[in-house]
Amino acid sequence: MAEYLFNRARLIDPVKGTDRMGDLAVSGAFITGKSELKNPEVIDLNGKVLCRGFIDLHVHLRQPGNTGAETIATGTRAAAAGGFTSIVAMPNTSPAADNAGAIEYLRQTAARQGVVKVLPCGCMTKNYAGAEMTGIGGLKKAGVVAISDDGRCVQDHALMRHIMEYATSFGLPILDHCEENTLAAGGVMNEGKWSVLLGIRGIPGEAEELMVARDIMLLRRIRGGRVHIQHVSTAGSVELIRRARAKGLLVSGEITPHHLALTDENIKKYDTNYKMNPPLRSEEDRAALIEALKDGTITVIATDHAPHTETSKRVEFDEAPFGIVGLETAFAVSHTVLCVENKLPLPELISKFTAGPAEVLGMENYSLDAGNPADLTVLDPEMKYTIDKEKFFSKGRNTPFHGFNSVGAVLMTMVDGRKVYVNDDGA
Repeated sequence: MAEYLFNRARLIDPVKGTDRMGDLAVSGAFITGKSELKNPEVIDLNGKVLCRGFIDLHVHLRQPGNTGAETIATGTRAAAAGGFTSIVAMPNTSPAADNAGAIEYLRQTAARQGVVKVLPCGCMTKNYAGAEMTGIGGLKKAGVVAISDDGRCVQDHALMRHIMEYATSFGLPILDHCEENTLAAGGVMNEGKWSVLLGIRGIPGEAEELMVARDIMLLRRIRGGRVHIQHVSTAGSVELIRRARAKGLLVSGEITPHHLALTDENIKKYDTNYKMNPPLRSEEDRAALIEALKDGTITVIATDHAPHTETSKRVEFDEAPFGIVGLETAFAVSHTVLCVENKLPLPELISKFTAGPAEVLGMENYSLDAGNPADLTVLDPEMKYTIDKEKFFSKGRNTPFHGFNSVGAVLMTMVDGRKVYVNDDGA
């Protein structure tokens, strides 16, 4: 049973509200007290940050169905390199994860091939088609932590209401991709100044906001229901979530690093690595997203890691698939934009990767307390480096951040007391 003693660590624990220098002991798979150690490996962090492992609520592992783009093995290694110890696997695979057998396949494959914890998410509708509700009780029994039709949005409001009611009865959060299809139809970038100048069909922000408002209105009728809005991208969506939370509704939201760092102006390069859904929005939207993270309206940063093959992205902008990889760049980009450029305190950023997503999933006491699993991340918030996509563990190279000069790096990731990633470039 391996033992570790992290010395001179900056221990940041958003759950406890602490940020202090100290030591932390690990014995086997759990955090423990120093007095319990017998012969530990001593790791002197010399002031580097130690926190609970990051949780990503929004990851596409592509297996089964598209293993040319990603596999559970490569995706979880990418997650480890990004500081993530747990990731929620989206169900829009082929076949879709809409039944207990598909969930069991994911669990068994992740147990054999994964290096971080893979938390299954089940489909809201059968075959991911938006027409008929899945057997939510069976999915819960199979081990899902949430339900989602990510990549698509249920357009039938009565069906969505029933899904919310059943999900609530089984204690499952809904992770919802909010998009009204008739407004979004045919669009490939944000509708605005740059879509007009570039001659590209746009997706208006209202396509997202209509469905965010729909979910909030339905949630008002369902006592105890919880809805999490995926990849929030507009100022209007932020304001809807802010008002709903002020009224005590259990609605939360996530923002991706790419929506924090980039805008629709970047699409003037016609580079398909800037094509994602929801699309990059305006500078005004970007500023609203940053403010929402700073004032606590938005409690989660998630990657929407969406790998594609190089061939599929090397086409005309209109024809390319939506999505970029994000696991290995999430902390670096977020820290650079939020902490360095916009003065967000580091503990608040770490909360968006730890306590925020843990709350959505109903994980209690996601802290550095003794007895908790030794899922840990070590960070150097001062390390400067240039992102190089050729060094990714992910099969995907579809990133707009190749060559991005970042401040802040992941040095080590530990899952259940086992080192699953060590940054060879770090101290």
